[in-house]
Amino acid sequence: MEQKVEPKAITLSKEDFGSDQMVKWCPGCGDHAILRSVENVFPKVGEQLGYSKEDFVVVSGIGCSSRFPYYMNTYGIHGIHGRPAPLAMGIKLANPKLSVWLISGDGDSMAIGGNHFIHIARRNPDINYLMFNNKIYGLTKGQYSPTTPKGQKTKTSPQGSFEMPFNPGELVIGARGKFFARALDSNPKLMQEVFLAAALHHGASIVEILQNCVIFNNKIHALITNKETKDDNQIVLEAGKPMLFGKEKEKGLKLEGTKLKVVTLGKDGVTLDDILVHDPTTDDAGIHMMLASMAPPEFPAAFGVIRSVESETLEDAVWNSVEHEKATSPIKNMDDLMNSGNTWEIE
Repeated sequence: MEQKVEPKAITLSKEDFGSDQMVKWCPGCGDHAILRSVENVFPKVGEQLGYSKEDFVVVSGIGCSSRFPYYMNTYGIHGIHGRPAPLAMGIKLANPKLSVWLISGDGDSMAIGGNHFIHIARRNPDINYLMFNNKIYGLTKGQYSPTTPKGQKTKTSPQGSFEMPFNPGELVIGARGKFFARALDSNPKLMQEVFLAAALHHGASIVEILQNCVIFNNKIHALITNKETKDDNQIVLEAGKPMLFGKEKEKGLKLEGTKLKVVTLGKDGVTLDDILVHDPTTDDAGIHMMLASMAPPEFPAAFGVIRSVESETLEDAVWNSVEHEKATSPIKNMDDLMNSGNTWEIE
């Protein structure tokens, strides 16, 4: 039995979700823009999916991003380090009609929470997972994280990190995840579009947000976000449209053999027909994996919804199993249970 929210007339506003708590992030932190984007999106989610204000739950682990539940006027849980995923799954399994939002950082998600991260992707509960990626541990003052670039000097890697970083998109798709998107804290419009798409997707919607830590990792995403370089280093994907980028949309992505290649329209006979058209809905993850893996300077970083494949959710499967057992089990009450199996009478 698929558990879905019954549509109902809902009128909500951004103000309905604003908390009375003082927001204690550093001035200039990208988290502020993410918070405002979520506040703007929640009313749209309520309107389109029939959620009332009381149906929203925000869950977090530990880190700067994980203060989020305090700053939203919703139900919420500030959990423990690396463990927001099982909390969020438990909430969704217990009450599938809730809109559950999981907030985490790159350290919380992929260091102590790495195991939970890949399992929430493969289990596919209908949860919206927003992962803030500033490629550093901010709350604990500047240690390298699982996404810190190799060679970067930090408080815990004074000679440069020796480790290869994780790519969150590769982890999601490699774990058989059905939805992965990427956004930028400097582009609120795109963030809101991606967050709404995540909410409308029935399943685990994992969104990586490239977020700037002004204190401990300032301008880590500068190659992608600078006005002078961003046109050549980011591509915003749209379903059904050619994968074009550049200031004049003169560049594109072409599949050459089994690999992607950056080409220029009008050069070497390249036409619009040669450019790949984005299809986030195909279950063939090959192109999606390549798109998630792209990075400057060889390729632009991909943004928008990279993968969105419909599939049975964890809570649908669990509740279908419950309904099946209720319908077919000979045990209907406590008396049936107590008198089932091996029983003895003692005289």
